[in-house]
Amino acid sequence: MRAVARSRTERASRRSGPTLRARGGEMDQALGPFLGTWTVMMAAMMLPSATPMIRLHRLGADGRLCTQLWSAAFVTGYLIVWASVGIVVWGAGIAASSILIPDQRALAVSAILLLAGVYQFTSVKATCLRTCRTPADFLLTHWHRGLSGQLRLGIEHGLYCLGCCWALMALFVGVGAMSLVWAVGIALVVLVEKLRPEGIMFGRIAGTLLIAAAVIVLARPELAMSVGARM
Repeated sequence: MRAVARSRTERASRRSGPTLRARGGEMDQALGPFLGTWTVMMAAMMLPSATPMIRLHRLGADGRLCTQLWSAAFVTGYLIVWASVGIVVWGAGIAASSILIPDQRALAVSAILLLAGVYQFTSVKATCLRTCRTPADFLLTHWHRGLSGQLRLGIEHGLYCLGCCWALMALFVGVGAMSLVWAVGIALVVLVEKLRPEGIMFGRIAGTLLIAAAVIVLARPELAMSVGARM
């Protein structure tokens, strides 16, 4: 049985090898182009769930209608946070491509799944998610005046959003290899968590499933290799 499992793992490794090398090669090109692609991707994934906050921000905490420039500063601050995360992802991708061998992929995937699953139940996740789900409370308690204040406000909201979603993004990068399918899936999870009434319960169910997936991948390493092959 061990020989069969090893054979399957080796075949999956050969199939997924080009995908993993291509990902590392993409990050090797240059930081600038990668950050551009990453920021556009984060905007597409995260802005839909931030729409209620952005719309309410336009009204201003004091009831005045914010100018387009203020709104742009708020969104820019939000995206600055996620663009900064891209620097970490870029560096981690280069490091992983040089030190991670195919035989270690199952352990790495299982660890990321477990981390993402457990984080769904932490108090930090709960606090950040609660802030993202209550835009009026956030704006009333964090409001800053002036254009620079709106940029700062956007950064603060981005940090709460990062605190809520960083583990899911680790899943997106480390397991999904930043594929379009995973981008859509993670974006939907974030959208439901933040906007739907059942979002908190949905997040806990997702966490339970991720923990179960971590155990399954650890028991069947060939599944980890096939993820890279299919994506």
